[in-house]
Amino acid sequence: MSPDKPQLYLITPPTIDLEVFPETLARVLDAHEVACLRLALATRDEDTILRTGDALRDIAHAHDVAMVISDHVLMVERLGLDGVHLSETNARIRKLRDDMGSDAIIGAFCGTSRHDGMSAGEAGADYISFGPVGQTVLGDGQPVAREIFEWWSEVIELPIVAEGALNLDLVESFAPVTDFFAFGEEIWSEADPVAALSRLTAPLR
Repeated sequence: MSPDKPQLYLITPPTIDLEVFPETLARVLDAHEVACLRLALATRDEDTILRTGDALRDIAHAHDVAMVISDHVLMVERLGLDGVHLSETNARIRKLRDDMGSDAIIGAFCGTSRHDGMSAGEAGADYISFGPVGQTVLGDGQPVAREIFEWWSEVIELPIVAEGALNLDLVESFAPVTDFFAFGEEIWSEADPVAALSRLTAPLR
């Protein structure tokens, strides 16, 4: 990956088979240079989260990939993770920064709102995620405007992540104006996630 190109960020599937997925993840990380992995399980079952987090953390850290977890702040220390990704804009960021310290990663998903992104950055977030970038039936289905990424990349130094319904054309279009692309179901839903990620990231090479 060229040093001036966006980096890769992976989001786990909402449901994970620990008999299969860890090996799949390892193959993807062997083949691609990834900066961060987000554990984003749908379940709230503590035991499931702990077992999955343990398994994936070892693989991520063995590949020098930072690992964060969606929302479950108290799991960060228990699992030895690098930080937390907040899936909703909220006022907790400043307190979390105080509680977690300067080394912890705090990411914030801000939907399509530039204002929310700026507020999260001022409160101490390490990166802002905007999305969905592509067309989706999730949420209100409204994609984030490319103009937000353009403005942000020109004015704000805080890194931004593009996520949600990404495809090859969108990767090519947003590559000049984002710092990270976050891929989830775009690759895990394919028979060969390694090949799927190769296809989607072709414009970055």
